Amino acid sequence: MTNLVIKRVYAEALPTDGFRILVDRLWPRGISKERAKIDEWNKEVAPSTELRKWFNHNPEKWHEFSKKYIAELQANNIAETFWEAHKKQEKITLVYAAKDEEHCHPLVLLSFLKSFNK
Repeated sequence: MTNLVIKRVYAEALPTDGFRILVDRLWPRGISKERAKIDEWNKEVAPSTELRKWFNHNPEKWHEFSKKYIAELQANNIAETFWEAHKKQEKITLVYAAKDEEHCHPLVLLSFLKSFNK
């Protein structure tokens, strides 16, 4: 089984992070590629631009956002394709930039990917 975790891109990158994948559509502000130490930038598993703009990191929309994001992941099979391409990694750290660590799409993505990790 692959160990899946999430981490803000602004936190120090560590060797124990394993394979680091940025899962945002936009590059994080104020961070260089060298400091980010990203192994892959996968924009496809991030919420659509429309959904991201609608949510606008509003905690009141969190529940509805989560449902809509899961529907996107299911509709285009992108999460399954992502999982098939990465499931042999020992550890994957999904890296993101959002400030609100309790209402961010990697939490939804992490939970969704764990359903494949059996």
